Amino acid sequence: MWHPIKHFKTIHHHKMLVMRYCFRCGMYRQGLLHDLSKLSPVEFLAGAKYWQGNCSPNNAQRQAEGYSAAWLHHKGRNKHHLEYWIDYSPDGDHAIAGMPMLGRYVAEMICDRIAASRNYRGERYTDADAWNYYYKSKDHYVLHPDTRARLERALLLLRDEGEDACFRYVRTELLGKKR
Repeated sequence: MWHPIKHFKTIHHHKMLVMRYCFRCGMYRQGLLHDLSKLSPVEFLAGAKYWQGNCSPNNAQRQAEGYSAAWLHHKGRNKHHLEYWIDYSPDGDHAIAGMPMLGRYVAEMICDRIAASRNYRGERYTDADAWNYYYKSKDHYVLHPDTRARLERALLLLRDEGEDACFRYVRTELLGKKR
């Protein structure tokens, strides 16, 4: 089925949520520029074709075509995705490893994960959703240990203490802001 308008509305809603969270953290530029690659033809057309409304169309494209060209394009252009930071280990053993992410991109990743959970869960959303989604696949993620610790700390604060505690951590620990 072809759903360009529904897909655009999903993208727009997600982008507005991420922008609100980024602004809350003082990341105005990142909030404004977040996920603009989703409007590129390779990402948008796949999203419109595989739109379902309750999960990423990249999964449906992957199921139908064996890979997601939209996802490969997206994660290679957006530094808030952990997959952007995967490279060969500097140890010289040619192993794939997660590189340390800059704090501002970890912060944007957290905003993105919360917004995606809100977008896809709708009325059923709880502050535990971002952690639960992460936890299901955490053993498969290729993450630098410092990045993993920072991400997990933020998502656990969100789950256990709510958004205020999570964003206080993001602002002070990841972004180094006083307030």
